[in-house]
Amino acid sequence: MDDAAVKFACVQMSAGPEVGPNLDAAAVLIREAAAAGAKFIFTPENTSIIEPNRELALAKSFTQDEHPGLPHFSKLAKELGVWLLIGSMPIRVEPERLANRSFLIDDRGRIITHYDKIHLFDVDLPNGEVYRESERIRPGSQAVLAPTPWGALGMTVCYDLRFPQLYRDLAHAGASIISIPAAFTVPTGEAHWHVLLRARAIETGAFVFAPAQCGTHAGGRRTYGHSLIVAPWGEILAEAGETPGTVATVVDFSQVTTARGMIPSLRHDRDYARPQPVLRVAGE
Repeated sequence: MDDAAVKFACVQMSAGPEVGPNLDAAAVLIREAAAAGAKFIFTPENTSIIEPNRELALAKSFTQDEHPGLPHFSKLAKELGVWLLIGSMPIRVEPERLANRSFLIDDRGRIITHYDKIHLFDVDLPNGEVYRESERIRPGSQAVLAPTPWGALGMTVCYDLRFPQLYRDLAHAGASIISIPAAFTVPTGEAHWHVLLRARAIETGAFVFAPAQCGTHAGGRRTYGHSLIVAPWGEILAEAGETPGTVATVVDFSQVTTARGMIPSLRHDRDYARPQPVLRVAGE
């Protein structure tokens, strides 16, 4: 790590169904965070577009080489001298399928790596909302750990949050920073967002950065907002509300060592046999 403490920021957006305006809106907020001194800035899942219609989403999609968001954000990172984690943008990887892809860009504008969301959200909610990510998204299959000047970054996206084994693996691989950009629904956000993010930070002894979508989007979809920055001990260091904006905090990475020293559970992991059903009570 180059510095013990540095300012990190999360951008909170309310993305619409057209790419250009979303890229412009993200740039305004990234500039705002950089002007406040942030050196690493995280944007939400679906930074470039939220389009609920499958056919329209495919029609408005780009391959990675064609996507206007990549030169847009690369140029911005270089101009501002900041690292960017672009939470995700849909990337066309097959004629009828997209990847929900997160990008890490360094302060020279270079794309360091990308991560494709592994776990896809297919659910029928009690309020009538239906989500079928698998109808348009091809799931990723590879966890990603990326170098930054402040420590290794474990890259995840939204629904991945509910699979703690992924985060445990990232921590064992060396992650001290974890990104969880999201577009959480309002009902699940109200119920689980804060507690799950705090749990992932505590379990891994890592800093968690969770930039989020907020507000009402095309088709009536509503997202929860409340972008969070969580410390390794589980404290919420910064939280946004339910409108677009930025939140930032100075991050002291010595807290990673402190938290993992106080609760050394990563050193105590063990392999064990899968549980087997008990067929009868002993002695019967």
